[in-house]
Amino acid sequence: MAVRFTILGSGSSGNCALLEAGETRLLIDAGFSARQIRERLATVGRTPESLSGILITHEHGDHIQGLGTLCGRLGVPIYANRLTREAIERQFPQTRLKFVTFETGSAFSVGSVDVQTFSVPHDAMDPVGFVLETAGGTVGFLTDLGHATKLILERVKRARLLILEANHDLRLLQEDVKRPWSTKQRILSRHGHLSNDAAAEVAEQLAGGDLREIYLGHLSRDCNRPELALRAVSTRLQKIGATQIAVRNTSQDQPSPTVELRATPIASADGQLLLTSLVSGPAPA
Repeated sequence: MAVRFTILGSGSSGNCALLEAGETRLLIDAGFSARQIRERLATVGRTPESLSGILITHEHGDHIQGLGTLCGRLGVPIYANRLTREAIERQFPQTRLKFVTFETGSAFSVGSVDVQTFSVPHDAMDPVGFVLETAGGTVGFLTDLGHATKLILERVKRARLLILEANHDLRLLQEDVKRPWSTKQRILSRHGHLSNDAAAEVAEQLAGGDLREIYLGHLSRDCNRPELALRAVSTRLQKIGATQIAVRNTSQDQPSPTVELRATPIASADGQLLLTSLVSGPAPA
């Protein structure tokens, strides 16, 4: 089964990703306008009409902006917990949306993708992270959280590919003149957003597991720089010798290259199968 993954965009103004596993096509969040999502899907030869569903982490605008138009017209199922569903309904009171409601901490399947949910500390009604299990490997989502709890680390330790928030550089945030101190306090709180250094700490704690690729997401346009985020996480992993983990940035403005996830058997000298490992790389055109 072909498994393809594309981050359509990630940043403090919009977040959306596409996971394709055979005939199952899932968006994770829909934080761009419906028009932008359609255009970004077109870059990988897909349309919103082909979606199996949309998984929602929480109700903030940079994660649900396109839901009203996208799902109101097409009837694409929205997977969200009860409190997030109610918050979304309040934001789109005139739009009839099709929800599939799950309980935070539960697991369910959408086609060929097994979805595990878990609570994350963020200033939303009931924010969640996801671990998506596919035939090609496991993908984890940690895009909005103030700190990583033991539960979170336990849930995502099986992920081979992880989307990890690296929202801000501490110095740039402190020096920013656009944000009032109250906003900075919210961002820095334990229910705010991960800094570059905090993201590096999470990466270090997961380095002994199955993790092989990290995509740094949700970067602030004003209070971070891609090179700062990449340096913070890569340097930390290099210091502990975790050279098996590749670290890449994402972009707010354009999709990241699609990768194909495929399970590849690794055999011993006598030909016996030892384990199955995730291999990722550019997807074929």
